[in-house]
Formats: sequence, structure tokens, C-alpha cells
Amino acid sequence: MKVARLLLILLMLSPVLDSLIAEESWDAWRGPNRDGSITGLEWQDNLKSLTPKWQYPAGKTYSSPIITPDRVFDFSTIDDNTVGVRALSRQDGKVLWETTWESSGEVPFFARRNGAWVRSTPAWDGKTLYAGDMQEVLVALDGASGEERWRIDFPATYNLPRPDFGFSSSPLIDGEFLYVQAVNSILKLEKNSGKLIWRALENEANLADMASRGAFSSPVLTEIAGKRQLLVLTRSSMNGLDPQDGTVLWSQALPSFRGCHILTPIVYKNSVFTSPLRERSYLLEIQQENEQFSVNELWTNKASGYMSSPIIVGDYVYLHLGNKRLECIDLRTGETRWRTSETYGDYVSMIWQDDKMLMLSHDGRLSLIRLNPEKFELLDTFQAAKSQTWAYLGISNQELYVRSLEGLTVYNWQ
Repeated sequence: MKVARLLLILLMLSPVLDSLIAEESWDAWRGPNRDGSITGLEWQDNLKSLTPKWQYPAGKTYSSPIITPDRVFDFSTIDDNTVGVRALSRQDGKVLWETTWESSGEVPFFARRNGAWVRSTPAWDGKTLYAGDMQEVLVALDGASGEERWRIDFPATYNLPRPDFGFSSSPLIDGEFLYVQAVNSILKLEKNSGKLIWRALENEANLADMASRGAFSSPVLTEIAGKRQLLVLTRSSMNGLDPQDGTVLWSQALPSFRGCHILTPIVYKNSVFTSPLRERSYLLEIQQENEQFSVNELWTNKASGYMSSPIIVGDYVYLHLGNKRLECIDLRTGETRWRTSETYGDYVSMIWQDDKMLMLSHDGRLSLIRLNPEKFELLDTFQAAKSQTWAYLGISNQELYVRSLEGLTVYNWQ
């Protein structure tokens, strides 16, 4: 009888346990789904219970923390000539290992006020961490020991100039393969060896051409118009590629200012949304007929994004604008539903669950917002960091990971 009762309890708890396990890792740029979404325990309606769990001082970075069940990986610029990865205990922030290598970087004059720190967020497959530095060198590290498994110096390999910002896009893992935007192209690699499978969208570097000097946006895998595709936003166009062989299925040129196509492509039904700096917002519908793809511009909106990748919830996109305000757009019509009067810093990162969003501004302000297309609904705010926060917010099991320029702070949100 006791065994039967125990089994019944376990069966009743299994959905909760599955939810907790599913939320255990924040393993890539914008989280496990690459769109800022997260499942798991239901969020509260306020931030009053936020309490610091531990803090760790570290070098400056734009790179987001990678969260695993037992450790956290922090990738940062150590000094002018060194970058490194630290593996920290998730329980107390103790350093488990540290691996550093020589690397430096400079950025153009218009970006210098925000520093020349590593920008790419690593990707984690459960065993290996893949990190790209300011020299556009990709390093694969053993997650248990920090030992280097392999590295690729892309500019040296392809005899091309180093891009202005090094690795600004973030690697994408798909099974046994790895996708990276480097040397003015997109590459598919064997993740265990770094061996090249294919290279596509090659754009030979021209130092006078802003559109050929490295990528800002990060690739996304999705299914559109009945076919699995790799979405790649270069500094001049949005593209859909066949992940098997790199064939370009479709391509749409987009206007840009200084090649600033920065947002991660985000999918709505059979369409892709994007919004370049000082330009408009676009919804591009992808159609397939007789195995031929075409692109139809469904609508544009005068709203202009910048660096902050938006989220899509239901039929609405929530976009941080170049003027620092937040806007909600109806994806069915392109109509603006609301725009805030308050500003939210130069950059924000957004994570959402159900009808709520956590938004971390670059000034360290954390906002809890109800996702209501009828009106802007701020639930609570919390000053999560004293220094600037350019790295994407991380979350796992209601632990919040805030990476500022002074280091990493972990909060319990009970």
C-alpha cells in the first residue's frame, strides 16, 4: 500500500519535476529557445522577494552568463590583452576552473565609449563550451576541466582582415553541429572537431564597406513555409538557408545605417520580424511554391529598433526602440498598440513567461511587466546592479543572473 501511494504521489508530481528539469539550464544566447522565453515555475507579480544569493567580481563583458545545473560560465575581457572563461559553482560562486588566452580588440570610434570587451555569448551542449573572442577566434573548452579541445582563428584561416567588433554574433548548436557567423559569412562546423562542413553567404571584406565588416546578429534555426531553415541576418540582408548544405533559399536586402542589423531574427508564423537602427520595422512573409521561395513584405512600421532583440508573445511584438522607449506592435496589421513615455536605457534584455516579462536595462534597472497589448503595465522595479549591465539577463529555477561591468550577481526570486 505504501509503495502504491508513493508511486501515485510521484506521478502527480512528475509534471512539476519535468518543468523544473526543463528550466535547469540557460545554455545559449537568449536562453534555451533563443527567443527569450522560459518555462517552469510560475512567476510572481512583484520583485519584493528578490534577495542576493552570491556575487562574483569579474572582468568587463557584453557576454551573457551560461547557466547549467551545477555551474555558471562567465566569459569576459580580463585585461587589454587577455580574455577568459571562469566556471563558477552555481551554489556559492566558488571558482571551479579558469582558462584564459591572449586576445585583444579595438572598436570603431562611434562605439568606443562602451568599451572593447568580448561581445559574443558562448553556447553550451552539456559537455563543451564554445566561446568566440574579439579576434574572431572560436575556442572549444571542456566544461568539466576548462581544457581546450580545439580552436579556429577564422581571419588567419581565410586570410581576411579581422572585423571591427570580433565575434559579435553568438554560436548556435544543433545536434552534432555548430553554426557561427564569422569572416563575413556563415559557417557550419562539426562541433567535436571544428571541421568545416560548409561556408555560405561569403562577402569578401572591403574595409570601406560597412556591410562587409563582421556580423552583429546571431543565427536562428526554425521551420518556415514547411521547411526547416537557418535564418541569418547579415549587415545588409535577411536570409533563409538550407541547414543541410548551406543553399540560400531566399534573401531580402534591407536598408541599414552603418550596417547595424543587430537584432536576432524572430519568427511569427511564416514571417520574420526585424528592425534596423535608424530605419523602420519590417515583417517579411516567406512563401514556398514548387520548391521555390519568395519574400513578401507584409508591412512596415516607423518604429526603429537598435541593439535589443525583441520578444514575440501571441500576435504582438515588444520592441525596445532606438529612442530608448518600449513599443508594442500588432503583428497582424503592423499597427502600434502603445509606446511608453518613459525611457529604458540604451539597451535592454527581455525574458518572458506566460503574460509577464522581465526586462533588464543597461543602467541596472530590472522591470517586471505584464504583457498587455492594450496598455503598458509595469508591475514592479528593482535596482539589480550599481554599474552598467550590457549582458543578457539569465534565469533558471527563479534564480536571476545579472552580469554587470563589475561582476556577476545571483538573486533568489522565491
